[in-house]
Amino acid sequence: MGIFAVKTTASQERTVADMIINREEPEIHAALAPDSLTSYVMVEAEGNAVLNRVLEDIPHARSIVPGESDISEVEHFLSPKPDVEGIAEGDIVELIAGPFKGEKAQVQRIDEGKDQVTVELYEATVPIPVTVRGDQIRVLDSDER
Repeated sequence: MGIFAVKTTASQERTVADMIINREEPEIHAALAPDSLTSYVMVEAEGNAVLNRVLEDIPHARSIVPGESDISEVEHFLSPKPDVEGIAEGDIVELIAGPFKGEKAQVQRIDEGKDQVTVELYEATVPIPVTVRGDQIRVLDSDER
């Protein structure tokens, strides 16, 4: 059993992964189409013979990259990256969801454990700290850049 990289048409990675899994082949165990990996799908299978057979009928699946991948090469795709990663205190952000959508704010505090950020709204006459989830903000300007 090994992990194989399958070359696909660009932007068709998820479609190819879904079609591979929908075949319900007992020798194919998993298919992974991470957003950060363009034009490739990682497939866990008993061998590349069964994978070659399945890929013949799947559009947008181009070829199997020769050789097997090790689990250490794909495990960083398996753990979700926190939404607050890449955000620093003092960054200028825009709220993209919630009641303050469209407002600009400055990051005051980051709680990585809860994946939350406390920001202070710019246009407010009285500085109000607002705590929002990390996926509700977009960094506009960072001190680290």
